[in-house]
Amino acid sequence: MIEFHLDSRSGVPPYMQIVQQVRDALRLGLLEQGDQLPTVKEVVARLAINPNTVLKAYRELEHAGLVAARPGVGTFITGSLADPLIAAHGPLRRELRGWIVKARRARLDEESIEALFRDAVRAARIEGVA
Repeated sequence: MIEFHLDSRSGVPPYMQIVQQVRDALRLGLLEQGDQLPTVKEVVARLAINPNTVLKAYRELEHAGLVAARPGVGTFITGSLADPLIAAHGPLRRELRGWIVKARRARLDEESIEALFRDAVRAARIEGVA
């Protein structure tokens, strides 16, 4: 089961962080159809946030066709965003982790690493590589 985390420094609303974490987990094959999301009560207890925040995230995921709420039972994954070439993710993830280790050794903080990564993705898209 997925465990949500929030970054209060990100500037992204908490409900959107939850939505993005579910979408990322679906994209990476960490969540699959039939998997259950944590209950609203569990998320509220773990993250100390308002239940309406979790409900808003789950509603957005439901509206996108990715989850379905079963009253009294829970919220379950009903859609997929998994890449059909997911087998290629393992080696790429290892290479990316190695790059992150190098960036940390160069004393880059998390925000700088993320900014550098986003910039590289944008540049590759502009150049027609990605």
